[in-house]
Amino acid sequence: MKVSLCVGNYAQTPYRLRNLGIRVFCIEELCYAMKENAFLLDADIMSDELIRWIDKECGLDDLAGELYPLVHRKGSLSAFVSIIQEYVGFYDYTEIRDISQTLKRGAGLSALEKRKARIDYLLKEERLTRAIMEYDILLKEWEQASALENPPGAELKSQLLHNKGVAYAGLMLYGEAAACFREAYMTDDSAESFEAFLAAKRMELEEHEYIAMAADLPDYVENSLALEQRMEQYSREWQESEDCRTIKRLESYRYGNHDSVYHDNIYPDKHYQDSTYQDNVYHEEINHMIEKQKYEYRKIVSE
Repeated sequence: MKVSLCVGNYAQTPYRLRNLGIRVFCIEELCYAMKENAFLLDADIMSDELIRWIDKECGLDDLAGELYPLVHRKGSLSAFVSIIQEYVGFYDYTEIRDISQTLKRGAGLSALEKRKARIDYLLKEERLTRAIMEYDILLKEWEQASALENPPGAELKSQLLHNKGVAYAGLMLYGEAAACFREAYMTDDSAESFEAFLAAKRMELEEHEYIAMAADLPDYVENSLALEQRMEQYSREWQESEDCRTIKRLESYRYGNHDSVYHDNIYPDKHYQDSTYQDNVYHEEINHMIEKQKYEYRKIVSE
């Protein structure tokens, strides 16, 4: 988004985007609302009512005139929104293109599927606590809709449960994640959800507890081999990571197996034999790492 002068007038009467429950007072607010809720927009926004508001309240008769043919010739929603965004210039080309692509992906989706797409975006952005709350709300709506004449498919429920499990796993709540993955698997026999269930239990339980739990499960042997191979791969990647190397260096301070070259390069003004100093360096740096991890975790949880 870029800073720009206001386009048109500030409306005396706001326009209400009914499907979103949002009121906007100027064309910039309309642009913002459409971008932030692109997953939820549908063709209902393409109306004479909105065009009149843009014309009379915002004083943008030329923009209204450009939009009128799209409404009456059944133009695409992505074209309608892009014309408004490009005219106002509130966002740059890349952001407008992203909005258009989001709208195209949402074409033909049901209301529940559009809501899911929006929550999946929260998950992608690691707004995990918010995503879990939204998945819970949408799961309740799925249950209500399942009693209607044209109920949503079980696959959608399974996807909601699976992605809720992913959010819990991101918060390191592996027990809750496993419960979601298991329910997703029970809903539509998703192999992906079963593998995710095993992985969450693998992280939650001690090894002997995990083996005892999983041994009697159907399809355990086939899926556990692939899981263990991935766990070994992740372990190798961790061993090769900079964070792991940093921790090993700090352990060398803690237990006295110091790399004098590393120490002299980083702390040339300190005595290598000063055990008190070495102990202080260890605690200072390890506390810094812990606080960094705490901050990142709190940031994710607070969203």
